[in-house]
Amino acid sequence: MINPQMAEKIRAGNGFIAALDQSGGSTPRALGLYGIEPDAYSSDAEMFDLIHAMRARIVSSPSFTGERVIGAILFEMTMDREIDGKPSAKALWEDNGVVPFLKTDKGLEDVAHGAQILKPNPGLDSLLARAAQNGIFGTKERSVIHAANERGIRAVVHQQFQHGNQILAAGLMPIIEPEVLIDIEDKAGAEQILLQELTTALDTVPTGQQVMLKLTLPEVPNTYKSLADDPRVMKLVALSGGYNRAQANGRLAKNTGMIASFSRALTEGLSHKQSPAEFDATLDATIAEIHAASIAG
Repeated sequence: MINPQMAEKIRAGNGFIAALDQSGGSTPRALGLYGIEPDAYSSDAEMFDLIHAMRARIVSSPSFTGERVIGAILFEMTMDREIDGKPSAKALWEDNGVVPFLKTDKGLEDVAHGAQILKPNPGLDSLLARAAQNGIFGTKERSVIHAANERGIRAVVHQQFQHGNQILAAGLMPIIEPEVLIDIEDKAGAEQILLQELTTALDTVPTGQQVMLKLTLPEVPNTYKSLADDPRVMKLVALSGGYNRAQANGRLAKNTGMIASFSRALTEGLSHKQSPAEFDATLDATIAEIHAASIAG
């Protein structure tokens, strides 16, 4: 059963969702931006220890509370570890008032018809059960759209909603994420096709239930406003998708009913070399900027 207190926090919360779910492929880049180069670690285990330390430092900051950050998306290894002596998801919710989500996808298939669908995930049901036991509220799975190709976009959306209904059946809230790459030739065209497919796919959501949508900031402001207004959508959130923080916040502020779920734009400017005071001041300013953009619409 979906946690009603967490659901209310997401529905009514005045803030944004932090994406702290860098996976194995994106972790070296995230660490590099944090000032830790590949020669600082010699194994995947050491790499994941370092990224967990970064995430724990963010979550433990005095500025990272449910007043402005209403949710956080975790990587599976983060869920399995502790922050300040507590399992990560419980630390988020019990200590910070931040709703925990879990990244559950296992990567992407090769590009076909201008899109990448999710790789098979035969262990999804067991992962969902473990997530529920760990106090996770919802999940996130990311597909990628490379072109304004109706067949490819339809395949992405169809699969996303299939998985979404499986996640709902497990008592968790799915964040459906069909990312449109920001540098493709006809981004606005792809977004119009995506809007049509998402609107149609919402008819497959079981009666009385909701999903969340995580979408690339659109070329035309308020492209997705009808989705934000749809009662079957608990929350519409935006990914930064490679835009820097200023660009992402500027675009977000023009979209009514859309809040941030940023990763790189959230950690931009943070460094492992910063003192606790410097780190907290930088993070506090970042959170303030993203929060302001999230509530502007």
